[in-house]
This record gives sequence, C-alpha cells and structure tokens, in this order.
Amino acid sequence: MKEFQVIKLKEGIFERNNIEAQKLRERLRVEKTLFINLMGSPGAGKTTLLSGTIDAINDEMKIAVMEADIDSDVDAAAISKTGVDVIQLHTGGMCHLDAEMTRQGIDGLGAKGADIVFLENVGNLVCPAEFDTGAAKNVMLLSVPEGDDKPLKYPLMFRISDALIISKTDALPVFDFDLDACIRRARKLNPDIKIFPVSAKAGEGMDAWLDWLRYEAAVFSRV
Repeated sequence: MKEFQVIKLKEGIFERNNIEAQKLRERLRVEKTLFINLMGSPGAGKTTLLSGTIDAINDEMKIAVMEADIDSDVDAAAISKTGVDVIQLHTGGMCHLDAEMTRQGIDGLGAKGADIVFLENVGNLVCPAEFDTGAAKNVMLLSVPEGDDKPLKYPLMFRISDALIISKTDALPVFDFDLDACIRRARKLNPDIKIFPVSAKAGEGMDAWLDWLRYEAAVFSRV
C-alpha cells in the first residue's frame, strides 16, 4: 500500500492563529488600546449593551467598534448613532473572526489612539470561542430567554471568557431561568469569571459592568 501523509489541519490552523493573535495583542498593548472581544448568540443583546455602554462612558474615553457579521450592516448602522468610529466586517460565510481578520478590521478602523476597541463577534456560542482574536479580554453575553443550561452545553465559551454578562434580566419573571444555577455552573467551569446580571434596555445592573470596564481600561493604560 502506498504511503500517505496525515495533516492535522485544525491543529495547524489554531497554531498559526495563536501566533498572529499574540502579535496583535502585543501591538495593542504597546498602543495602550484595550481590545475586548464580545461574544454571544444572535439576539443576546450585544448591540444594545454596546450602545448603552458607549453612551455611559464615551465622554470619559475614546471608543471604537468593529461589527462582525456574515452579511448586512444593521449593527454598524445602530452603533454609528452613538457617534463613535465603527466598521462593519463581513466574514464571507465564516461563523467567527480569527486574528488576521481582526487585524485587518483594526487597521481599517484606524483605531490607533483608542482607549477601548470592542469587537462584536459573529453571533455564535461555538466557533468564536475556538479562535483567539488577539483580544485582551473576552466577554460573553447570555440572555435570559436562552436558558440557564448554556454553561452545560457550551463549556468552552465560559472557560475562555473573563466576564459573563447575563443580559435581559428584566425578562426573568417571564422565563424559567434559574439565575443562581447559571452563576454556579459558570463558576464551576471558570472560578475567576466576573458575572454581571444586566438589563441594558432598563439600565439595571449596568453600573457594576461599567465599573469593571473602567478599571480594566485604567489598568491597561498603565501597562
């Protein structure tokens, strides 16, 4: 039988991506730009949270946003109303951004001098967790309508996230969502994860999230 070669494509792709992600992370550290990768399911409330966050702290620091979607510019149009610099990234059918795509987005955004750059990643709880974007912090949203069992179903997303925002808490009376159970499951996967129950629409719980963001931005500016 003729000999053949076995190539571990996924392993190779991840290895190359991790190298590029580290390069981007080091570059942004030198530029003192805090890069935050915001992840969550479609409809979790990522754009609404971003809009509320920008409105609250835009006078304190310079913010820029990258919106990633398979198609459309709906989210970029919404964020542009806040007055910050925003760019729309189309992934060509891919369900995530990798480090090279992120670098292209940051270069296109012209984000040098920004205190914080947010990436609103493609709506998905699987692929974005697997690819390092070069972000300094990973933040995920889990909305109340999605259910409290998501840490059991998508453990990697919770393991790699620095902060978990449990969004749409104003809907808790309507849905069978056990907040304590969700927090317990998330912390079992990631004991260090910061958790913020929030209703961005009602403004509930935003102060704790904003204080964490301010603290991280201040620490990063002194690195």
